[in-house]
Amino acid sequence: MTTKPIIIIPDPLLRQVSQPIERVDEDLSRLIDDMFETMYDAPGIGLAAIQVAVPRRLLVIDVAREGEPKQPLTFINPEIIHSSDARSTYEEGCLSIPDYYAEVERPAAITVRSLDREGKEQITEADGLLATCLQHEIDHLNGTLFIDHISKLKRDMVIKKFTKAAKARAGL
Repeated sequence: MTTKPIIIIPDPLLRQVSQPIERVDEDLSRLIDDMFETMYDAPGIGLAAIQVAVPRRLLVIDVAREGEPKQPLTFINPEIIHSSDARSTYEEGCLSIPDYYAEVERPAAITVRSLDREGKEQITEADGLLATCLQHEIDHLNGTLFIDHISKLKRDMVIKKFTKAAKARAGL
């Protein structure tokens, strides 16, 4: 397994819509393993393939609390097929927007259809942190970031800060 670099804003790849996965094969299995390694190393609880510069509809999640056994979940071509009317708010962060957190309101419960790492269809009913994490990561596959769910003023400030930092890293 290999830890992959995580791209951060303002990288334009993060705004790209990811393409569906056509085949579940050994290459995809290696990518899944690398994504788990990268996510755990970061550390994070979710990672979309686009965050490691692979524009494919794949995400990995593990919302197990510290000290609990790992509970790795793989979602290939995930699609939200139902969202509750009830809402919940969580403080979200993102490996592609390091050290920035904001309260985001989303549906409290969702149902997701996807394939597991063997290519079998799975239906996942989620609420709480898992529902929030799934929605956050599926947003990534559609070129949406969690900061798109906060006020324009706050979003513009975050983007400006990270754009300035990227220019400084590039020596501009």
